[in-house]
Amino acid sequence: MTDARTETPAATPSATAPTAPDAPRGAPRDVPDRRRGRFALDAGDAARVATFAALLAALGLPGSIALFGNAVPVTLQTLGVMLAGAILGAWRGSLAVATFLALAAAGLPVLAGGRGGLGAFVGPSAGYLVGFLAGAAVVGLLVDRLRRVTFAPVLLACVVGGIAVVYAVGIPVQALGTGVPLPTTAQLSLAFLPGDLLKALAAAAITVGVVRAYPAARPVGRTSRAAADGRPAS
Repeated sequence: MTDARTETPAATPSATAPTAPDAPRGAPRDVPDRRRGRFALDAGDAARVATFAALLAALGLPGSIALFGNAVPVTLQTLGVMLAGAILGAWRGSLAVATFLALAAAGLPVLAGGRGGLGAFVGPSAGYLVGFLAGAAVVGLLVDRLRRVTFAPVLLACVVGGIAVVYAVGIPVQALGTGVPLPTTAQLSLAFLPGDLLKALAAAAITVGVVRAYPAARPVGRTSRAAADGRPAS
């Protein structure tokens, strides 16, 4: 008589072993991973930053106009500052402006009228260039806090950040550099206001249009967080 022999099968990995969690089904692929740090940049972010730095340079190609003897000319580049903050958000918008300013400091002719070099940062316009950086950050911070990107709130953000903040930095530095009294410099700077208000209107309209057509263009703020959760932004 022979005994029945049984063999214990070799242990195999369980088919139900836990695996790395996948992205939720139906989640939009172009929404950034919310686990990334606030200041992290992916390839898409880097491309957006570079694009807006180039846009700022392109807006300087038409040149500049000096009004009423003001030492600081009128340019279109403030429009680019507003758009960078409103569309890219505070961090990425500021980074786009900083990239543009770094190119100017390196000597590339990216400032209005084909100017460039460190000399631009010690002249009458120096404060406005620094104000560009602060202005983009403030515009981005204000727009990031909106539940919905609509015209009136974005316009207000552009006026506060793209005009008031830029003036608050630029006018005192201009007065200090030119030796003109601050009240006189501020009065001369009022010549910029009508054009800057038109730029704010244009920036608000463009931002709302871009966000409606391509929501992933704004990879920060409440709008994108709501999209990542699968919820409506409103």
